[in-house]
Amino acid sequence: MTKSTFEAVAEAQVSMEVAQKITGRTELLALIAYPIRHSDSPRMHNLALAKLGLDYAYLAFEVDAPDLEDAIRALRVLKVRGWNVSMPNKMEVIKYLDHISTAAELIGACNTIVNDNGVLRGENTDGLGYMAALREQGVETRDKKITLIGAGGAAMAIATQAALDGVASIHIFNRRDDFFAKGEANAAKISEKTNAKVSLHDLDDLETFHACVKDSAVLANATNVGFKGKLEGLSPLPDPGVLRPDLFVTDSIYAPRKTKFLEQAEAAGCRTMNGIPMMLHQGAAAFKMWTGNDMPLDYVKDHLFA
Repeated sequence: MTKSTFEAVAEAQVSMEVAQKITGRTELLALIAYPIRHSDSPRMHNLALAKLGLDYAYLAFEVDAPDLEDAIRALRVLKVRGWNVSMPNKMEVIKYLDHISTAAELIGACNTIVNDNGVLRGENTDGLGYMAALREQGVETRDKKITLIGAGGAAMAIATQAALDGVASIHIFNRRDDFFAKGEANAAKISEKTNAKVSLHDLDDLETFHACVKDSAVLANATNVGFKGKLEGLSPLPDPGVLRPDLFVTDSIYAPRKTKFLEQAEAAGCRTMNGIPMMLHQGAAAFKMWTGNDMPLDYVKDHLFA
């Protein structure tokens, strides 16, 4: 059976299982963003729901910023159990929630909402997913140093959760672009609210970059440089000479599975991790919050990336 045939059969089986279990008691889970039709989240969550026999269905809805308030009101009224939020709504959604987690407050963005009988709680599972993926790979970060490339939402989610999980210091590097000033403010806020020392530096400052990476256990790309499309084949790494074999190198990108950044790291003898484990674990964290069940990660991974 070819790969495409296998995927078609697997998806047909899941679709049949979902159709057979939809009842008057089925609860809804959702994803709201714009655009969103490309997302793998519906397949991921529905695979897990079908495997565990849980009476939920997960759907994607294209909701842009102007319609966000109405969408949140509707989801609350319809008693939707929970939903994921992606761009451009991650920051804007906070004003419509009743409570947000410490991580979401520090990051300034939510990607997961839990509806407890009309009370909406905002969470951010991106950093949780990243740190869980590191632990899965046997990477110890408590009391260690890490270096991040990027100062956008993914970087701040990783930095925040790393700080909450006991990382001693976090060095963030970014070009002096539109994110830089906000990145400085976010780094200062994380430092103030946690025990970690968080600093933002200019990525063009190679001397500081080398010094920080030299003492780091992990080097992470949290930018979209290397993502499938017009940025594919590019790397955010200003100097591959900074890489060393005992450095663990990660990329938040999962398409393509091996970016130029990771190719550079492997060539230097580094252990590497792409964005797939982070994506799976952030979804699993949300799944647990909504259903109380652990996502069957091995099953989902095998079917989602067969």
